[in-house]
Amino acid sequence: MTTLSEDIWDMKYRFKAPDGTALDRTVEQSWARVALAAARAEAPERRRACALQFAAAFIGHRFLPAGRILASAGTDRDVTLFNCFVMGRIPDDLSGIFDHLREAALTMQQGGGIGYDFSTLRPQGAPVKRIGADASGPLSFMDVWDSMCRTIMSAGARRGAMMGMLRCDHPDIEAFVDAKRAPGRMSNFNLSVLVTDAFMEAVAADKPWDLVFDGKIYRTCSARGLWDRIMRATYEVAEPGVIFIDRINALNNLSYCETITATNPCGEQPLPPYGACLLGSINLAKLVQRPFTDAAALDEAELARLSAVAVRFLDDVIDISHYPLIEQEKEAQAKRRIGLGVTGLADALLMTGLRYGSDAAVAQTGRWLQALQHAAYRASVELAREKGAFALFDRDQYLKGEVIRALPRDIRDAIAEHGIRNALVTSIAPTGTISLFAGNVSSGIEPVFAMSYTRKVLMPDGSRSEQEVVDYAVARFREKFGPDTPLPEHFADAQTLAPLDHVRMQAEAQKHVDSSISKTINCPVDIGFEAFKDIYAEAYRQGCKGCTTYRPNAVTGAVLEARDPVEKVETLPVTETPSNPGDVIYISEPLERPDSLPGQTYKLKWPDSPHAIYVTMNDVIIAGRRRPFEIFINSKNMEHYAWTVALTRMISAVFRRGGDVSFVVEELKAVFDPRGGAWMKGRYVPSILAAIGGVIERHMVETGFIEGEGMGLAADPAAEIVAEAIAVGETRTAPATCPSCGSYHTTLREGCQVCLDCGHSKCG
Repeated sequence: MTTLSEDIWDMKYRFKAPDGTALDRTVEQSWARVALAAARAEAPERRRACALQFAAAFIGHRFLPAGRILASAGTDRDVTLFNCFVMGRIPDDLSGIFDHLREAALTMQQGGGIGYDFSTLRPQGAPVKRIGADASGPLSFMDVWDSMCRTIMSAGARRGAMMGMLRCDHPDIEAFVDAKRAPGRMSNFNLSVLVTDAFMEAVAADKPWDLVFDGKIYRTCSARGLWDRIMRATYEVAEPGVIFIDRINALNNLSYCETITATNPCGEQPLPPYGACLLGSINLAKLVQRPFTDAAALDEAELARLSAVAVRFLDDVIDISHYPLIEQEKEAQAKRRIGLGVTGLADALLMTGLRYGSDAAVAQTGRWLQALQHAAYRASVELAREKGAFALFDRDQYLKGEVIRALPRDIRDAIAEHGIRNALVTSIAPTGTISLFAGNVSSGIEPVFAMSYTRKVLMPDGSRSEQEVVDYAVARFREKFGPDTPLPEHFADAQTLAPLDHVRMQAEAQKHVDSSISKTINCPVDIGFEAFKDIYAEAYRQGCKGCTTYRPNAVTGAVLEARDPVEKVETLPVTETPSNPGDVIYISEPLERPDSLPGQTYKLKWPDSPHAIYVTMNDVIIAGRRRPFEIFINSKNMEHYAWTVALTRMISAVFRRGGDVSFVVEELKAVFDPRGGAWMKGRYVPSILAAIGGVIERHMVETGFIEGEGMGLAADPAAEIVAEAIAVGETRTAPATCPSCGSYHTTLREGCQVCLDCGHSKCG
């Protein structure tokens, strides 16, 4: 991993005790933790095989579960593994409103981002007849949600994220559109307008538009004037976005049993009330074979295989996750939505010689995403054959869906015969942090933001060091051709692309995604207003489900800057390289002691001693496995004081270094006292130290650390999964480079990695 990847893993995804003690010693242990946790949803006889399959897919960052899964699966923390939620329909009364505020707080407390449609609340000034007052309107309650969100830490790690939505025909829509013009207001919300087909038709025809609530027309305005107001706000302050809600419902596989009125905070998951969805991404950049050559191509067979593994993994996570609310659990179990997508698309295009947004890149994107979609649907059908279809599956209604009718005949026939496990299967998330974790690959289907930038890191001594962070494809290009070789012309980034190139890519991707896509269209600050409006018109015309743009402005500034951005990271300890060969080399750092540890005290009565010896063994739990951490040996016999203290300290120091510490037992049991030993429970024990070794052995057997008396280390499922997954995953990780000449033109032949340029071979 790169330094950046290691930092991201350590800060975001590495399992640590509450006091900060690292419990995942390596990133591979993190993979094993997550894989074993998901496999618990499988039948007992399949768990190990599935865990290995999952972990092997993670190796090399080829399949990336969403950050919530990476951080929390297998930790026994009471948090949700779902990133995305849409909350229930808010009733138009004070008691119901605050009941939903409480539900939102509970969901964000467990780490879930939430989306809300506030269109159900009466407009400002509408009468509240029972108390003889006027309503304060939905925006006032959104301010309450925003204040609540500021005080809630999501799973102790990040602030909650929210999406607030209002229909284009709500009487308060104009105030909603302008809400973000006040700096700092609703800073915890993303805002989007729910735009209907009728409204877009009225805009095109320049017709009047009624603003309605509960059947009453409050005002009539110009549809085109309202559209221009929406466009002007997002042009000047980057919000609100636009969601084409009728299109979302028309293309929903579940339109026969649900109505969608909101999305999650990033927009890739349109969901019904209490809807939830799990996310995961196939890293296309890691599947390119022979990059930067005329023969460069994506390994589509591996894409299909990984997609099938990912579908099973995400389906399993539905069953092992905690849920903040029972309504969310029921919704997830009834429909089993998952959101499998991609990341690294732009890098994959660069590595195969295609310019993002070009005709060839659009066509290639469609082929890749269609291959993923078809593989994912086939995998979900196979799961239905094995485990059963989702609970609300209605064959006749489901097969009528527009997305389903566009699938190949063999998939539709299989659905008709066996059903399908997951009602919706594909989605493309923003993947910001996990893309950095994967070596700074381009995120989601976004273009490369910048070929490189400077990252400033706070060092332990208070100084700052600068690190160049290079895009993944750029780094691979430099490795192959040298750091001074100019980048080819097709290496375009977000600073140079035309906005309509973004639209074309999003529209093509949407054809092969059954949920939606998180995508931001970067616009230059000097783009004209009419050209800016054309972006949204084209997004609607080309079939997108929504549109979000970003143009740097005085209110929000620039979210990212290509030049010299500052990213503060946690201060990390510095291990200096030994200055000469005689210096001490530390193989591993000792484990830090948590505040509390499970343990057991044993009473040992040595026949020749008037006082008993008490041996206390405390353990630490790492990745769900108990292992010795420290020992305390005490006795009233002062003759034993010095050596028991020495033994306590030395053995504890050995335990804290980790690894296979069972050798301590054999060393102690081999100590013979020249004065003779003693018979204990029908067995000759050669010394009191050997007796203590026997106590330690007994404890290790009882806690499962070793297999049995006189036997070696007990099988560690996580360690075994790590070792085998690395072996399997590394053979599938692409691209492989030749260690002799650096060429990417390599292949596997009879278990050996062979370079097709220089002939070098390396066998496992």
